Formats: sequence, C-alpha cells, structure tokens
Amino acid sequence: MAKTEFKTIAQNKKAYHDYFVEETLEAGIELCGTEVKSLRQGRCNLKDAWCSVVDGEMLLNGCHISPYEQGNIFNRDPMRVRRLLMHKREIMRLFGLSKTVGYSLIPLSVYFKGSRVKVQVGLCKGKKLYDKRADMAARDAQRDIQRALKEKNR
Repeated sequence: MAKTEFKTIAQNKKAYHDYFVEETLEAGIELCGTEVKSLRQGRCNLKDAWCSVVDGEMLLNGCHISPYEQGNIFNRDPMRVRRLLMHKREIMRLFGLSKTVGYSLIPLSVYFKGSRVKVQVGLCKGKKLYDKRADMAARDAQRDIQRALKEKNR
C-alpha cells in the first residue's frame, strides 16, 4: 500500500479564533485545471470562506484561489462557488446539525492528499467575546510558562 503524503496549502487560522470546532470531516473539491496549478503554487485564501448546503450539494463560498499566471483564457473567477464532494448521507447529517442554533460549516484547511486536493470542513460553534479573551489569556500563560522553563534550563 502506497504512503499518502499530505501537503498543506492553506489554513484558516481565523476559524480557530472565532469558533469552537466540534467535528471535522474531509471532502474533495471540484476544480478546473488552472485552479489546481495555482494551488500547487500555494495561492489560496480561506480567511472569509464558509460552506453552505443547497439542493443536497455542499458548496464552498468565499474561497479565493488566485488565477494561474500562464492560464490566460482558461482561468476561472477566483471567488467562484465550488462544489465539495462528500457522500449524500454526510451532507444531510451536517446540514441537519448546522441548522441547530449557533452551528456553522467552516473550511479549516486545504491540502494535497497524494495528487488530490482535499478540504477539511469543520462543524463549528461561534465563540463569544469572553471565550476569545479566555483563550488569549490561556495562550499567554502557556507562553510565560515555556519562557520560564527555558530560562531555568539554561
């Protein structure tokens, strides 16, 4: 069995700041050829991206894949809506969960798995301002502990 290699293209760090990630799933993405070439150069932005379910299909909205320089007439709109490839049962389960109060479907990362492009989709619940502050305080405390241990070991 061949070893599948993962190469991360883009991560949505803002999603981890704004949401609690309850569950993650892997989905394929429907792309044209020049978009794949652009992704191989690492030109993708997930900052304001989200997923929606329309007519039983999961769609990726707000994802910016820059046009490929040598693509000329074959380039597509960088902000177009792209279809995510998942089993119908998974899509309907996520759709039902996302309709509950406070849950959203957010793309967390885009990566190559072998030669295929995959998207990690998270079922997320929004954070309140005090949750964000608590996370920042915990991160700062952890950083201070690491600094103190580093100084002590010198």
